[in-house]
Amino acid sequence: MRVARKRRAVAERNIEICFPEMAAGDRQALVCRHFESIGMGVIELGIAWWATDKAIDKMVELHGAEHVQAAMQQGKGVLLLSGHFAAIEMSGRPMKPMFAPMAAMYRPSKNPLIDQLMRRCRGRSTDELITKKSIRQLLKVLRENRLVWYAADQAYNRKGTVLAPFFGEPAATNSAVSQIARLSGTRVVPFFPMRLENGRGYRVEALPALENFPSGDDVADAERLNKVLEQLIRRAPEQYYWVHRRFKGRPEGYPDPYA
Repeated sequence: MRVARKRRAVAERNIEICFPEMAAGDRQALVCRHFESIGMGVIELGIAWWATDKAIDKMVELHGAEHVQAAMQQGKGVLLLSGHFAAIEMSGRPMKPMFAPMAAMYRPSKNPLIDQLMRRCRGRSTDELITKKSIRQLLKVLRENRLVWYAADQAYNRKGTVLAPFFGEPAATNSAVSQIARLSGTRVVPFFPMRLENGRGYRVEALPALENFPSGDDVADAERLNKVLEQLIRRAPEQYYWVHRRFKGRPEGYPDPYA
């Protein structure tokens, strides 16, 4: 928080936009807790990548596996939909033995060494990593009735996005989830990883699959997915990735909230 001043400013602005009902002091306290959460996430990254299976089993509670199993009975794969939460790296290890072979969408690092390390270490959490540009590979995996983890809450460019409210503020929102579900017929299961208080471990929860999704209206679907994400964020707001510029990339006529 002291060093990454630009990221701190982004987090402060995001929290100001998303929680206008909070007093200024409460919002600043949330920013502090958020950066504490990011610091803890650095340590958790090492735990998720190198801890023994026995240690992970003691730390992580898995809930809602029956929702994933019910969705997989349709035979068209499952898109496990989440957001960028602090404890996300802790979620794959307990799920992989139950739902192997799993796959996960990810954004490659520009640093080849970091990318290779990430791919190698995440192999303990998932059987296959799919880049966000490899839609054919993703559809192939879903046709094989496999589980794919996907965090679709960050839009990196305007292509393939729609404008949908996020905490009441228009945000460029990825419409890929609707398109993937329409092309594959897969079920979309919301998924929430959370760090428990006082160092008590982690809770990984799968929720019931979304009904009547996709609807045929990408904007309405994006609004629905943002609402689901909002509900999950409110459970532990400090654990969401607020340092990302969530409201960038909007069409002309919308001000840049980070200017």
